[in-house]
Amino acid sequence: MKKIIGNAKNLRIFLICCDFVLIFLLSIFYYLLLPIKTNSVVFISQGSVSKIITQLDKNNYKMSSIDKYALYFLGHPQSGWINIGTNALNRAEFLHKLTIAKAALETITLIPGETTEIFFHELAPKLNLNAKTLMQEFHKQSPFKEGMLFPETYKIPKGITEELLVKYLLAYSTNEFKKLSFKIFREYNEKKWHEYIIIASIIQKEAADNEEMPIISSVIRNRLKKGMKLQMDGTLNYGKYSHEKVTPQRIRSDNSSYNTYKFSGIPKEAVCNVSFEAIKAAIFPAKTEYLYFVRDKKTNKHIFTSTLKEHNKAIRN
Repeated sequence: MKKIIGNAKNLRIFLICCDFVLIFLLSIFYYLLLPIKTNSVVFISQGSVSKIITQLDKNNYKMSSIDKYALYFLGHPQSGWINIGTNALNRAEFLHKLTIAKAALETITLIPGETTEIFFHELAPKLNLNAKTLMQEFHKQSPFKEGMLFPETYKIPKGITEELLVKYLLAYSTNEFKKLSFKIFREYNEKKWHEYIIIASIIQKEAADNEEMPIISSVIRNRLKKGMKLQMDGTLNYGKYSHEKVTPQRIRSDNSSYNTYKFSGIPKEAVCNVSFEAIKAAIFPAKTEYLYFVRDKKTNKHIFTSTLKEHNKAIRN
């Protein structure tokens, strides 16, 4: 009799355990069938499944341990841009897409010296985006108005939104700038770094080539030390004026801090996006006494001088 009662008790425990397991499995199944809100394209960085889940969670996908173990079961996600599509998906479908889909990519290049406004204006048609919306997103997400993008050739997926594109460009660029800053200073101070970016942007606009950059940097430093206005055309090639020739009329009419003919010091914001070479020149200027430079029409490079007399002579020649 005791044996029968014991067996019945064990059976009840077994059935209860089965119920818990069934409820647990149904809960997971229900969770994976829940709809998930996603962009049409998603960027997946290289790394473990745990790292990818953490990245997605930081990007407001609200991931959980269930998603992580489901992804382990489905397979390792492909790194890069994933084309999720525009159809509504549940979590299981979303996770499966991460392992099998790839996005069609468009190549875009940001050259050193280009302004963000012109860059967005040129890439918008390629990606079927709105240039004005791109600038609005940039001003919303960026701590500074210019110089925040790293000149590079990017592979960008078709179907990306303005918000996600700006977010990706800023994240990639900031990471590149941090790596260089840590290499030079062993730290990254955003405000201090951007002051170098501002000077680097003037160097980028003025230098004929990379070799001239440290010398241009020395002229900027020397003039600032003496309290002289920079009086450089390149500072007026900001924003939409990136490729416009600076005229006497522009110098008279422009009342922004970019007009270094009117105002002392450096502009309040960078003039353009800059290369690593320009940044290094801003941080490590050459040691010279130069205060002036003028373009040599024969060589298309610059003649550097230390006195106004020498400068005027170089202009006449």
